[in-house]
Amino acid sequence: MRKLSKSITDLKPFYDVVIIGSGYGGSIAASRFSRAGLKVCLLEKGKEFQPGEYPVTLMEAEGEMQLNTDISKADKNGLYDIHVGQGISVFKGCGLGGTSQVNAGVVIKPEDRVFLDDRWPSAIRNDMASLQDGYNKAWDMLKPSAYPANTPGYPELAKSKAMQISAEKMNQPFYYTDINVSFKTGINHVGVQQNQCVNCGDCVTGCNHFAKNTLIMNYLPDAVNNGAEIFCNINVDHVEQSANNWITYFDVFGNDRDKFKAPLMFVRSANVIIAGGALGSTEILLRSKQNGLSVSSKLGDHFTGNGDVLGFAYNCEEPINGMGLGTLWNDDKYEPVGPCITSVIDMRNQPVLDDGMTFEEGSVPAPIVSMLNLALMSLSATIGHNTTGVFSNWLRDCGEEAKSLISGPYHGATSHTQTYLIMTHDDCSGVMSLNNGYFSINWPGVGKEAIFQKVSQAMTDATEALGGVFIKDLVWEKALDYELVTVHPLGGCSMAEDATQGVTNDIGNVFSGTDGQATHAGLYVLDGSIIPLPLGTNPLFTISAVAERACNIIIKNMGLETTYDFPPVVSNLTIPAPAVQFTETMKGFFSVGEKDDFEVGYTAGEQHCSPILFTLTIQTESMDIFVADPEHKGYMSGTVVAPALSDKPLTVSDGLFNLFVKDADNPEHLKMKYNMTLNTHDGKQFYFYGYKKVDGNSPFDLWNDTTVLYTTVYEDEAKNNVLGKGILKIAAQDFATQMTTMKTVNTSSMMESLKAMEPFSKFFSEELIDTYFKKFF
Repeated sequence: MRKLSKSITDLKPFYDVVIIGSGYGGSIAASRFSRAGLKVCLLEKGKEFQPGEYPVTLMEAEGEMQLNTDISKADKNGLYDIHVGQGISVFKGCGLGGTSQVNAGVVIKPEDRVFLDDRWPSAIRNDMASLQDGYNKAWDMLKPSAYPANTPGYPELAKSKAMQISAEKMNQPFYYTDINVSFKTGINHVGVQQNQCVNCGDCVTGCNHFAKNTLIMNYLPDAVNNGAEIFCNINVDHVEQSANNWITYFDVFGNDRDKFKAPLMFVRSANVIIAGGALGSTEILLRSKQNGLSVSSKLGDHFTGNGDVLGFAYNCEEPINGMGLGTLWNDDKYEPVGPCITSVIDMRNQPVLDDGMTFEEGSVPAPIVSMLNLALMSLSATIGHNTTGVFSNWLRDCGEEAKSLISGPYHGATSHTQTYLIMTHDDCSGVMSLNNGYFSINWPGVGKEAIFQKVSQAMTDATEALGGVFIKDLVWEKALDYELVTVHPLGGCSMAEDATQGVTNDIGNVFSGTDGQATHAGLYVLDGSIIPLPLGTNPLFTISAVAERACNIIIKNMGLETTYDFPPVVSNLTIPAPAVQFTETMKGFFSVGEKDDFEVGYTAGEQHCSPILFTLTIQTESMDIFVADPEHKGYMSGTVVAPALSDKPLTVSDGLFNLFVKDADNPEHLKMKYNMTLNTHDGKQFYFYGYKKVDGNSPFDLWNDTTVLYTTVYEDEAKNNVLGKGILKIAAQDFATQMTTMKTVNTSSMMESLKAMEPFSKFFSEELIDTYFKKFF
């Protein structure tokens, strides 16, 4: 599968701009800054998924589920990220493209009155034209459109028709909303092949048909086309200022560095854009504050769930066809579902702004349809409200439930179920913090706000129009203190006029203290976390507009210009080949000043307490190339601890590993070579060369030869000036741990992994046998 992201071994030590996160804010920044000619690096916590790789079964979906709470962290890096908080919980996406991968892609502007609130900085309130320009630019890139009902291939959908019936009964406006879905096939404006929507209804578990206009279809490939470098599985811990630059500290998922308790890696940059979303960006800044960064005391405040409430109209009188089809999408026995959300009952424009609501229908994705089939039946009997109360309807309801039970979720009561999502205005008083190292959301009693009773009544009215059973949000119950679940978290790093009111200014520049308007030069937050209040409708369009506006201003402040045209181009994706990866730790001693003898350097380093140790992750080239190439190359990333060079751990770049290559001085012998650049936190560089002697003089030398690294550190890249020498060794315990880290990467199945590992294992064992055993036995 073609990919946008690169291997961590390609990470450079310094960039003009480091972007943390790839949701709407991060992807927009990557596109716009790279178009301005800046050297851009984007770090994404999640994995990269491309269409065809998203879960299609319940078991696959469960494998991509990560659960975080106020007292625990998920033990895996899954696409579907749930955080259980106090009073409110959050569902969001964790992958390249952020939540765009798992949202419904609805594009709606808030009411104009939303922007009259003085929680917005005056720079936005007094210049709405600049924000409108941001909306226009986002529209041009995202390419939203409404579901083309009653056109070839796109019939009127049962769920949309039912929504219209509810709207008429409620005397409220109804319309098809713009959504980030493609209804035509071809090469798009940034050179990516897209296909038309197949009406499967599985938008929110990931579109496998190249039809959803997620960020991996527009802003991110555009960024790559313009030179940006993307790295996935990167868990950023915090940022730190160093002179006029910034250091971003991170770890890498899946490389087993934690088994060796290795220090964090880092990358330096002139600017940092934090774009991890309301939860991610707030957590990164909270951890940065713990590490000495001066920020506003309002950090973590003003969290809002955007007034999100979920509900169901179960067992309605007419079919809804709102259950995602998965692999059944092209089976004529099943009616089309359509994109997840297609239509809206617009209940905004009320006399009081905060009473307004955006009321949308939805679909349930195929991976969880079977689970919901039984759940809805059970919930209807326990917390459901039958809006008809007629005995004849009760008989019909029982019959439809029996159909679902016997024939499955695409029949009977479940296929007659409408899914509701409402967004409104909560009081925006949630708080996010760090407690004992864990990220916490605290907002007890939020579900008791009066607006949510009105939301519940609106859903009841809509259900009554359809003759169904209203099932409210499962956690919005008295026994659970009326908790809520949001898919649109906002706030935590709210923009404001000054630091006494918020965390950033109108362009996301982070305030540098607890009062005043002074900011940290080069440090920005651009995502939903800076939105200062609930929007009353889907937020992605406004987050995008705010980010577009900010990027335009920031780039101009740099004295640069970005571009907004779409020249003909084919997107520059790569196909990563299967390779072998392992992580290794070696420890020893090193002496600055010893220029000739490794043993002398080791002894002097030991006497003067000058240790040197590294933890490196080594990834081979593709197996075909690795075995055939006499250089047998691998690439390295990681950290080095050497107090003689730096009082903080150094990070590795340009790491090159050679396995079993001929010794130029003695072609009968082999070497394992380690070449890498060592980068300090303040920008200095040293150059490391080490080798293991694979002489084969005796089988009894095997352990020593493969676990002792003769090391030289140079002051210059040309390696003319020796700084010092020493020796590193592998301890038996570390070697045992190293063996557990060996795995294949860029493979999609067990069979593919075995095929990739086989040539490596064969090559490694044959070289050892030929070197150490054949001539003796």
